[in-house]
Parts: sequence; structure tokens; C-alpha cells
Amino acid sequence: MPITLDTPLLFTTRIIRMFCYGFLSVVLVLYLSEVGLTEQQAGLLFTFTLAGDAGISLWLTTHADGFGRKKTLIIGALLMLGAGIIFLMTNNIVVLMIAAIIGVISPSGNEIGPFLSVEQAGLSQLLPDKLRTKVFAWYNLAGSFSTALGALTGGWLAQWLQSAGWSAVDAYRYILTGYAIGGLLIAIIFLQLSPAIEVHSQARETKKILGLHQSRNVVFKLSAFFALDAFAGGLIVQSMIAYWFHVKFGVDSGILGSIFFGANILAGISSLLAVKVAEKFGLINTMVFTHIPSNILLILVPLMPSLPLAIGILLLRFSISQMDVPTRQSYTMAVVAPDERSAAAGVTAIARSVGASLSPALTGIMFSIPALFSAPFFICGGLKIVYDLLLWREFSQVKPPEEK
Repeated sequence: MPITLDTPLLFTTRIIRMFCYGFLSVVLVLYLSEVGLTEQQAGLLFTFTLAGDAGISLWLTTHADGFGRKKTLIIGALLMLGAGIIFLMTNNIVVLMIAAIIGVISPSGNEIGPFLSVEQAGLSQLLPDKLRTKVFAWYNLAGSFSTALGALTGGWLAQWLQSAGWSAVDAYRYILTGYAIGGLLIAIIFLQLSPAIEVHSQARETKKILGLHQSRNVVFKLSAFFALDAFAGGLIVQSMIAYWFHVKFGVDSGILGSIFFGANILAGISSLLAVKVAEKFGLINTMVFTHIPSNILLILVPLMPSLPLAIGILLLRFSISQMDVPTRQSYTMAVVAPDERSAAAGVTAIARSVGASLSPALTGIMFSIPALFSAPFFICGGLKIVYDLLLWREFSQVKPPEEK
């Protein structure tokens, strides 16, 4: 294995990027509301954001192994910078939608863009199989902690600026400025990556579709399941949950930041705990049988009669909600050839983005109807449980190399 600085560099870009995503996510819907967008328009904008990300990231990730992983990451960082600048400069819904389609902006606090897929492929290039899940767990832990700190910082900074006399919209624009600066910073760091993250494979005669050859069927099946999971998750992206708490219980931005700080810290810890569970029970079993109880807890959140109980159930849910993430990522990298890794990660990630892009608009509609205000929680949890059962039935016997 090559000894390079690439692994800490990729961890650094992950930390900065996820801080920016969390920093913005708590106030993004509040900002859009302040500049005049309705709930339906905000939901539609998020749908365009995720749909645009799906298209552009699909092209970038399926060409990354040939075009160059480093170049792909730099392009993604510049798209993040551009989106932040445009969201900062205008409240025109048409211009915002164009920026959402072309640029990289996260409404959920979760990964978006080509970064995760290409970074995972690069890390897999640097790591032996036995270390892959562990490093992916720490990678996700670093991201979750960073998202948590970003959410805490963004929420309380917006509230502090308003208490100091800033208007709400100016305070939120200050947050957007930080997001754009983050895109510039990670672009500079990506420039320092070495050729060790690139794939070095012999030319193949096999025809490729979306950068895939021998693993195509497995990746397409995984993608279908992941799309269902993401469609469900898109119903309650972090910004929408923040808005739900704001309307339901009158929670201000500082408290919202604190809630999601705790939630993301717990999510990060859960991803680390997944390593030991996966070593004992296997990657697929860990993905499925930790995900089901987390979604039962999600369904219970809107049934809680008070804010403390609702927060408590939400935090309990987050404490186990991410155990499927490093295991899912590691499993995908394990069952494909090395020169398919960027494409496999990209195709499955894009399937998730497509699935997720369809649902925020539905949440916007449901939020505008009082009788359906809490319905996204129930639909999301139910669909995710269906996904878990289907995934286990199809892949429980398909083992990664380290489990054979």
C-alpha cells in the first residue's frame, strides 16, 4: 500500500465540507422563507437541487476513474463554491433553481455532489480490505461530528447576529458566505492530492455501461434498493425536520442547531459502533437489523406530546441511524472490481440522489396541509423498513471478500 498524505487530506476535505453542509442546513429553509419563497417553492427547489446533483454527479463519477479522480473532486468543489455564491446573491426563484441544478448545495446536511463516491474509491485504492470498513467508519464519524458542529455553529451564529441587530435575512446570508468559502478551501486542498488515489488498471475489452462491466448487475440492484431508501429519507431532510420543530413547537434557530449538533454526534458514534457489529454479524446484517429499529423510532417522533419527548426520541433514533452507512459504503466497494469503484459508488449515490430528489416537493405539499403536517415521518419510516427487508432478502447471501 502506498504511503501518502492522501488519506488525511481526504479526511480533511470531508470534515470541512460536512461542516459547511451542517452550517447551512439548519437555516436554509428559514432563509428561503425570509426572501419570499413559500413552503411549496422551497420543497420544489430542494427537488431541483437533488435532481441536478444526480445528473451532474452521475456524469462526473462514472467518468472519474478514466478522467481522473483528483480532477473530478476539484470540479465538484468549484460547483459548491458557485452554488453558494449564487444563493447568496439572489432570491429569484428561477435563478436559484438553475443554481440548484448546476451547483452543489446540501439542503439536508448530508453528502451531495461527486465527493463521497470519488473519495471512497480513492480510499479503497489506498487501503487493504480488512481496514476498509474501519476507515470508512472513522470517515463517517469525522463527517457526522463536523456536520454536528456546523449545525450548532450555524444555528447559534444566526441567532446571535439577529440579537446583535442584524436582520434575519442578513444573518442567514452570512452563513451562506461561509458555505461558499468552504467550497473554495476544499478545492485548494484537493489540488494537493497525489496520483496514488487514481486507479491503474489494464485496458479491458469488455463494454462498459456507466463505467461498469462485470459488477453491473449487482450495482444496478443495489442502486434500486438505495433509491427507495433515499426517496424515503428525502421526505425528512434535516432542513425540513428543523422547520417541523420550528412550526410545531416554536423552536428558534439556536435550539435547532443544538438539537442537530447532538443528533449528528450520536449519528457519528453509531457509524463507528457499526465496525464491531459488522465484524461479528456481517455487513448486510448490520445494515438491515440496525436500520429497522431506527425507523420505528422515527415514526414515533411526531407522536410525542411534548418538545423534550420529541427531541429525546429523535436523538435516540440518530444514535443507531447511521450504522448502515459505513457498512453500505464498504459493501459496495467490496463487491466490485477496483476500476469500477468510482462508477459503482457514483451510480449507487446517484440512485440515492434521484430517489431523494423526488420527495422534498411532496413534503412541501404535506407541510402546507395542516392535517398532513406530520405525515412525512410516518411515510419515511414505513418505506425505509420495506427497503431493509427487501435488501436482506436479495443480498444476505452475497458476501464481501473479508467475510468469505
